[in-house]
Amino acid sequence: QVQLMESGGGLVQPGGSLRLSCAGSGIIVSVYAMSWYRQAPGKQRELVARITSSGNTDYANSVRGRFTISRDSAKNTVYLQMNSLKPEDTAVYHCNGVRWVGTSLYEYRGQGTQVTVSS
Repeated sequence: QVQLMESGGGLVQPGGSLRLSCAGSGIIVSVYAMSWYRQAPGKQRELVARITSSGNTDYANSVRGRFTISRDSAKNTVYLQMNSLKPEDTAVYHCNGVRWVGTSLYEYRGQGTQVTVSS
């Protein structure tokens, strides 16, 4: 059974930092394109950051320069380091893994972790 388990969310003041973790079970995260998405109440789901199986990274304009996505293959975990947090970063953050094998798409998503940025 494949599981992606997020952790590390919480309440932080503006300007603070958090590191989110996404631990894979039954899935080798290094062979998947792994992404972090977020969804705030009343807003559309937004792609925040992505790391490909080859290690290339990409970020939403709203977080570029503040957030960093990384992967630890030995721990089978993907991270999202979030610095200089703003109230508008408040959302539920989900990790997502996608992999094509031939014509078959494999996609998995975690339950999410709440991030609240408030003074």
